[in-house]
Amino acid sequence: MSTTNPQPLWQPDPQRIAQARITRFQTWAAEHHGAPADGGYAALHRWSVDEPETFWKAVTEWFDVRFSTPYARVLGDRSMPGAQWFPGATLNYAEHALRAAATRADEPALLYVDETHETSPVTWSELRRQVGSLAAELRALGVRPGDRVSGYLPNIPQAVTALLATAAVGAVWTSCAPDFGARSVLDRFQQVEPVVLFTVDGYRYGGKEHDRRATVAELRRELPTLRAVVHIPLLGSDTPEGALAWDALTAADTEPVFEQVPFDHPLWVLYSSGTTGLPKAIVQSQGGILVEHLKQLGLHCDLGPEDRFFWYTSTGWMMWNFLVSGLLTGTTIVLYDGSPGFPATDAQWRIAERTGATLFGTSAAYVMACRKADVHPGRDLDLSRVQCVATTGSPLPPDGFRWLHDEVREDLWIASVSGGTDVCSCFAGAVPTLPVYIGELQAPGLGTDLQSWDPNGEPLTDEVGELVVTNPMPSMPVRFWNDPDGSRYHDSYFDTYPGVWRHGDWITLTSRGSVVIHGRSDSTLNRQGVRMGSADIYEAVERLPEIRESLVIGVEQPDGGYWMPLFVHLVPGATLDDALRTRIKQTIREQLSPRHVPDEIIEVPGVPHTLTGKRIEVPVKRLLQGTPLEKAVNPGSIDDLDLLHFYEDLARKRA
Repeated sequence: MSTTNPQPLWQPDPQRIAQARITRFQTWAAEHHGAPADGGYAALHRWSVDEPETFWKAVTEWFDVRFSTPYARVLGDRSMPGAQWFPGATLNYAEHALRAAATRADEPALLYVDETHETSPVTWSELRRQVGSLAAELRALGVRPGDRVSGYLPNIPQAVTALLATAAVGAVWTSCAPDFGARSVLDRFQQVEPVVLFTVDGYRYGGKEHDRRATVAELRRELPTLRAVVHIPLLGSDTPEGALAWDALTAADTEPVFEQVPFDHPLWVLYSSGTTGLPKAIVQSQGGILVEHLKQLGLHCDLGPEDRFFWYTSTGWMMWNFLVSGLLTGTTIVLYDGSPGFPATDAQWRIAERTGATLFGTSAAYVMACRKADVHPGRDLDLSRVQCVATTGSPLPPDGFRWLHDEVREDLWIASVSGGTDVCSCFAGAVPTLPVYIGELQAPGLGTDLQSWDPNGEPLTDEVGELVVTNPMPSMPVRFWNDPDGSRYHDSYFDTYPGVWRHGDWITLTSRGSVVIHGRSDSTLNRQGVRMGSADIYEAVERLPEIRESLVIGVEQPDGGYWMPLFVHLVPGATLDDALRTRIKQTIREQLSPRHVPDEIIEVPGVPHTLTGKRIEVPVKRLLQGTPLEKAVNPGSIDDLDLLHFYEDLARKRA
C-alpha cells in the first residue's frame, strides 16, 4: 500500500483547529506542565509518550477528575502486564458520568430512539434520580463492592441506568445483547457469577418482535449465584414470578451515594469474541476507563456539553461502553435500539439527522453497504450538524472515505479508528486538528506509544509490521477473570515481545505520522514471503457490484504448499461465472499483488461473523485444515453456525 500520496482528502480550517479542545489542552499543558507549545499534534503526542506521568496528571487536572483520596504517584509500576496507575487514589466513575446534572438538570443526557425513529429524552436530573434509586435498591439487595451485576439488555436507557447504578455501588457491570442465545450468554456470565440479572422480555429488530422470556428463564436456571432478577417489560409482559419490577426499583427520589473505590477497582467485564474457546473475560478499572475515555472522547473526539454523540452499537460490543462514557464529557448520548438498516439502508443517517448528532459513529461495513445501495445522505437529509463521521469494526476502505466525502459533504471530518475490546478504546484514529488522508487513520492516540515492529522487535516506518504498544495505557485490563496466575492474560498480548503489548493486527506507520490497518496478523496471507492483510483483499474485491461480502483464507498444507481460496457471497441475481472470476483475479492482480491472486474462487451461502460482526477467519482456516467443528470454533460466538458446515464439508471433500 502506497503511503506517499501527499494530497489530504480533508483539512481542518484554522478556526476549527483553534477551537478544538485538544488545542486548548496543549496550550494549557504547555503553561502548567511543560508540554511543547509549538509543533502541533506531533509534538504533543511525542511529549505524551515520553513523559507519561506528566501527561496523565495533566489529563486528570484538565478534566477535573475528583480523587476523594490523593494518589501517591501517577505510575507506581510501569511494567506490562501489571502497570499500577495512581496508587492510593480513590474515586467513582458514575459520579463523574453524572456531574452535568448539577448545571444542566433539565437538558437531555440521553436521547432514546427505536425503530419508529421517534426520540425520547431522559434529562440529566432524571437519570441521576433513577441511578440514586436503583443504587440504593441494589445495596438493599446486599450488592457490595466487587459483586457482579449483569444485563441481558438492548441499547435502551435502562441499560445505562443499570450500569451507572452498579458503578455507584462499586459493583462490576457486565452485559450481553438480547440477540445472543442462552449458550453464548452463559459462556460469558457463568465465568463471573453475577448476583443480579437485569433482563427484558424481548426486543424489536427489523420490524419484528423477538420474545426472549424462554431464554431468560434458562439464564435464571443456569446462574445459581443470582440473588435477584429485574424485569424490564420492553414488549409489555407482566413481571415473572420471583422477579423484581424495574419501575419499583427506580421510583424513589434518592440522592445517589457513590462508593469511593481504588483507582484499579473493577468497573466492568468485557468479553473477547471467543471464536476458538471460552471468551476471555476482560476486567477494566473504574479509574483507568475514566481517564482514558476522558482523553479519547474529550480531546480526540472533541466532545463537550453542546454535542450529541450517536454510535450504532449493541450492549454486547465495547462501543456501547464507550458511548456511555460520552456522559463523562457532558455530552448528550444517542441510544438507538434496532436494525442498522430498518426500514431502509439509510436508517442510521435518518437517526443522525433527527437527533442532531454532531459525532456519528458506525461500522465500515455500513458505510460500504450505503455506497452499494446508492444512498445519498447529503442530498436527501439535513446533516449540517454532523461534524464528524467515525467508523470502526474493520478498516474503512479508500472507497468508503471517498463516498463519505462525496455523499455527505466535502467539509466532513472522517475518523476511521482502531482499537480493541481489550483496552475499550482506540490505539489510533481521530484527531480534530490533523488532515485526513484516504485509507488512513489520522494518528496514534495521546499517551499511546504505538509502533509497527518486525519479527525481531525493530520499529518500521512505511512498512507493514505488527501493531505493538510499548507504554502501558490506563485502560489496559487489570486482569482476566478466572486467570489467577495471569498466564492467560500474559499469553494473549505479551508472549511475542516480552513487556510489550502485541495486539494481533498488521499496521503501517507512515512517515507523515498517519496509520494504515491491514487486518489481523493471525490470519495473514503470506505467499512467497510477501505478507498481506485480509482487509486489503476485501477492500479491492468488494468494490465489484456482484460481491456482497468475501472471506479469504491462507491455509498451510501438510506438504509445505499454500492454498489460498477466496469465498464470495454474491448479491441476489449475480452469478459466479468465468467472466466474474476473471474480473476478481484481475482486480487483485492489478490493485494489490499478483502473488495474492486466489488459487480458487468459491461461492458461499454467506460469510460467518462473530456476534459483534467481525468476519471469522481463524476458525474457518482451522476447519479447512481438518480441525473438527467443535474444536475449531466456539459455537456460541458465531452469528450463523449453519454457514460453517459449508466450510467443514469443503474440507472433507478436499481431504
